[in-house]
Amino acid sequence: MSVKVVLLQSGEQIITDIKEVISEEKSVAYLFTSPQKVTINKPFLVSEQDNERSYEITFSQWMLLSADKEMAVPTNYVVTIVEPLDSVKEMYLEKINGTNSEVPSSQE
Repeated sequence: MSVKVVLLQSGEQIITDIKEVISEEKSVAYLFTSPQKVTINKPFLVSEQDNERSYEITFSQWMLLSADKEMAVPTNYVVTIVEPLDSVKEMYLEKINGTNSEVPSSQE
């Protein structure tokens, strides 16, 4: 499993298990499995002394009207792919595995 955060041209941030689709030795798409749209709510100050901020993060199904768990996305629609914070990755895995219905906030 390769869980990544993907920034799309639409500005959406998606967390998903991702695989590259190759055709004729060229990358043509990414296969998203169980993609979740990441919403970052307003940051709030946790500690004034350290200027530490915390962010509330929520996940929602990316394609609400689809029953598909896998979706191919053309490479030209992807801006960048990054490694998620460990805490964000854990929250994603809990959500898709059904072990936690509430998503706690993550500190940065």
